[in-house]
Amino acid sequence: MASPAFHPLDCPDPAQVSFGTDGLRGHVGTAITSTLALQVGFWCGRVLPADGPVLIGMDSRTSGSMLVSALAAGLTAAGREVWTLGLCPTPAVPGLIRRFEAAGGLMVSASHNPPEDNGIKVFGADGSKLGSALQSRIEAGLRGEEPKTPQAHAFGVSHQRSDLLDLYKQDLLKSVQHQRLDGVPIVLDLCWGSATACGAAVFSELGADVTVLHGEADGERINVGCGSTHLEPLRQAVLERGATMGFAFDGDADRMLAVDGRGRIVDGDHVLFLWGSALQDSGVLPDQRLVATVMSNLGFERAWQARGGLLERTPVGDQHVHAAMVRNGAALGGEQSGHILSSAHGLSGDGVLTALQLASLCHGQGITLADWLDRSFEAYPQKLVNVRVPDRSRRKAWADCQPLADLVQEAERSMAADGRVLVRASGTERLLRVMVEAADPKAVEHWTQCLAEAADQHLNAA
Repeated sequence: MASPAFHPLDCPDPAQVSFGTDGLRGHVGTAITSTLALQVGFWCGRVLPADGPVLIGMDSRTSGSMLVSALAAGLTAAGREVWTLGLCPTPAVPGLIRRFEAAGGLMVSASHNPPEDNGIKVFGADGSKLGSALQSRIEAGLRGEEPKTPQAHAFGVSHQRSDLLDLYKQDLLKSVQHQRLDGVPIVLDLCWGSATACGAAVFSELGADVTVLHGEADGERINVGCGSTHLEPLRQAVLERGATMGFAFDGDADRMLAVDGRGRIVDGDHVLFLWGSALQDSGVLPDQRLVATVMSNLGFERAWQARGGLLERTPVGDQHVHAAMVRNGAALGGEQSGHILSSAHGLSGDGVLTALQLASLCHGQGITLADWLDRSFEAYPQKLVNVRVPDRSRRKAWADCQPLADLVQEAERSMAADGRVLVRASGTERLLRVMVEAADPKAVEHWTQCLAEAADQHLNAA
């Protein structure tokens, strides 16, 4: 019997359904629906490799169980075996895919977005984000363009496998080679999200003196005033408690930002510089290369070059960083926002693992994170403004707006070698992101305001 064919009914216009920089993401009930998830599950089941189970994880959002059920229904209708992992960090999914040689996996999460949003990330059999070719086939299936050939299996089966999270925890502990953190005072902001599944447990098992903020799974409060996008609660707790460091995660714990004992923020650029310096000093950084995105600070790039290093930039998105690292054999890469990828640890963005690495590297050298940050670079003033542009075609084709393009050129001429401008359409939200950085903070303020106003005026005109 041929497998049932799903059609794009009662869900967002399939012509508008496309994978962004981190899968599908949006408001539940409009952009993300159970009907859409059912069809995404079915078409993932059709295009993923034939052998092995498909794993599904989720963060704590209240809509997560609905979407997991719909994805599992679609996958089993396509004849696939499904393992549902329950609450877990996103990096647990690719790690377990590789361990069990699974066909692929999905993560139900909207990362740092508010609680009313959700999303679907898809991983291939190698544990990396699904490539553009397979993404295109899923999109074609949603549009009714993919051939509906019969499957070998008439039906699939689903198993609940939350027990597998213990294997992920053991891998985290092994990543620091059993180095202890006995007595080190550390604050963790678990963001009411995925990090609550294991973040405090692994630090405590290593002996750290842990203070936990927002430490329960709560889908109605995930990312609200906390986590890696709202660092003030972590900063206050670190200063009040006299901790040596603090770590904040986003909703699905694939990224992390830190605060040192003086309350200073340690972003992804600083993590790359410091961790990269440690690898460089140990002689295990191939070509002295780090991989970062176009968002990384110019001060970071110049400081790394002064150390004799090479900084390779990619478009925004950890899949672009991943591709460049694989292509060039790089050991370390990531994003300013806190997604860090290490070739020694599976090349998956993992906030908890990155936090463990920073803590153990500091403790192993007998220094604090503040001491280490003092050795880092001085960042150029940088400002990012988000301009809401609901029209997708205008947002994507902003460079065709001549007044805005002319103003970008004028700003670049004005700042010359001492600054730069980056304008890009968000891959996950209806936003145009305008970033300016320069040695002169007044130039940053001036050009950010001018460009943001121009984008709003010309891209949102009736």
